[in-house]
Amino acid sequence: MKTWLFLAVAIVSEVIATSSLKASDGFTRLGPSLLTGAGYVLAFYMLSLTLRQIPVGVAYALWSGVGIVLVSIVGWVLYGQKLDAPAMIGMGLIIAGVLVMNLMSKSVAH
Repeated sequence: MKTWLFLAVAIVSEVIATSSLKASDGFTRLGPSLLTGAGYVLAFYMLSLTLRQIPVGVAYALWSGVGIVLVSIVGWVLYGQKLDAPAMIGMGLIIAGVLVMNLMSKSVAH
């Protein structure tokens, strides 16, 4: 169970870091720039802890897939970025893939 918490923290940290990267305006704003660096360091550290129990391909697929969806939502909410129908369908397929991996794959440590 702790492994899944590590993965969740890695995902959230990466989403915060990526969202802050946009706000850093090319690293010209100190606060968002520092948050970007700290977020990525924490994300990769927590991902490394996750890899003790979950195979690297599975962990990375979950980390990147969920991160893509969450960053897209943050971009929509905070930055007013538009999500058209193909983008929403694509994110739905990513979520479906994450669910299939978690619910049906024997590769995922439960």
